Amino acid sequence: MAGSWLAVAHRRYNRSHVGGTSSYLPQNEFPVFSHSGDVEILIRAGPVENRYLLHRHTLTRCSGFFEASTSSEWSRAQPMLPSGHELSRIGEDGPASSVADGDAGQGGSTTAPTRKWRYELDSGSGNNDIPMLVQREEPRADAQSLGSSLFGPGPKTTSSSSRSSHSQSHHHKSNSSSSSYSHPSKRDYSRSVMSLGAQPQTLSQADEDLLRDYDNMFRIFYNYPPILDNINVADAYVQCKSLLTLADQYDALPVIGPRVDHHLLQFQSRLWKQIAKYPISYLRLGYLARSKVIFQEALIHVVGQWPAGERSLRATMPDIVLDIIEDKVDELEETVSRVEGRLFRLNLTTSRGDRVSPNNGYLDWLATSLFRQWLADNTTPQPPPEFHHRRPGSRDARAADPPPAPPAPPPPPAPPLGSVGRAYRMLGSGNPDTFLGHDECKKFLKLTPEFYSRENLRRFEKRMDELKAMARSVVRPLMNSGLELDLSGSSRVADSIGYLTCTEVGNRDLPWTVDE
Repeated sequence: MAGSWLAVAHRRYNRSHVGGTSSYLPQNEFPVFSHSGDVEILIRAGPVENRYLLHRHTLTRCSGFFEASTSSEWSRAQPMLPSGHELSRIGEDGPASSVADGDAGQGGSTTAPTRKWRYELDSGSGNNDIPMLVQREEPRADAQSLGSSLFGPGPKTTSSSSRSSHSQSHHHKSNSSSSSYSHPSKRDYSRSVMSLGAQPQTLSQADEDLLRDYDNMFRIFYNYPPILDNINVADAYVQCKSLLTLADQYDALPVIGPRVDHHLLQFQSRLWKQIAKYPISYLRLGYLARSKVIFQEALIHVVGQWPAGERSLRATMPDIVLDIIEDKVDELEETVSRVEGRLFRLNLTTSRGDRVSPNNGYLDWLATSLFRQWLADNTTPQPPPEFHHRRPGSRDARAADPPPAPPAPPPPPAPPLGSVGRAYRMLGSGNPDTFLGHDECKKFLKLTPEFYSRENLRRFEKRMDELKAMARSVVRPLMNSGLELDLSGSSRVADSIGYLTCTEVGNRDLPWTVDE
């Protein structure tokens, strides 16, 4: 018996007893502010209905949608009716008056809000319609059923009473640490008003996501932490993306974005690896959340691999982001072009300080030639296939109608930055054997049998190492990295990055204004 009493007492941890010891006082906290709330929001998804009673001034500060829809031009607000929690009080020298039960012990009456807004989630009529909150008028049955009994309102209709009872019982299951609504379990879902007296209905994943997103958005409006995955970064990305999409729908990105940014940045190295795998996806997320770190990290990967993913970017990103990408690609190509020019001008010198040539150092000149050939093969795109005109069918036709002159060949296209990056990373590698190693040098020198010998091979490799050392110094500016990801580690993600990551992204390069 004592254990049962303790269990009941434990379930009452969130009930206030200020002003009395009654255990059925209505809550005045998130998500139902029974005393002060003036905006009622009903979110129905499958068999579940979540009810919120919030404040207009909070919603309008956080969301442009609520600011516009509660304005005098679009508002459908109605006079605030008695909530059913008032007690009729007979004054000593006046008629009966109504006092809210939360203020019953204060000795005076309070003024309740005079207007009330009501929103319901409209799922639309088609499968492709986006669910949206719409203003609805208060059902007349609720107003007509209110009584003036000493003990509060009279009985309501069966469906209304069931819905209200479910909503109150559902939201009283608050989180003990934050006194707010927490994501309900599937056992709670089976208690929905739509499933009473019937078999428990299963809540689909899409409905779960919808309920979670709306709840997280309202939680952030009231400065509660959102309920997001803090273990798996991939799941957290999906949830954050869905939440940002909803915030964009209700013009609330400036409020939701920083909380999403804060949550994702807690993953640190795991987040950097995910951005390296899916830079385009995280570029859009960073843009929506206005996350400086995530946007910069993703942008560096996108620029380094350009034009990979260009079609997807042009289909999903706004022009301002595309302009930033193209500007950064131009800057990187200009830097690569300067480095490339210096590499092709590298040369060995004789003991007198003269540049080697076939006349004064044929073996050294061969080493320089092999190095330049490798450089050209790895930094220049393959030429397009030649187009051969079909010969006319007869000699007379050829004489009467000579074929037109072939058009001038177009200028060679710039090589993709991704393939160029691999070549420069090999040049900047501290391991000289990553390219033009012993076997390649030996094979090349054997093409000239009269010059092939062990002594000449050793000299040839020594001079090649001198060229590699000079090249390593030239490409050093391209080896810098602006990433948070540690490329010096031995992770598979870091090892798989063969493109250049030296792009610098400052506050001026962001598509939004940053306070410095």
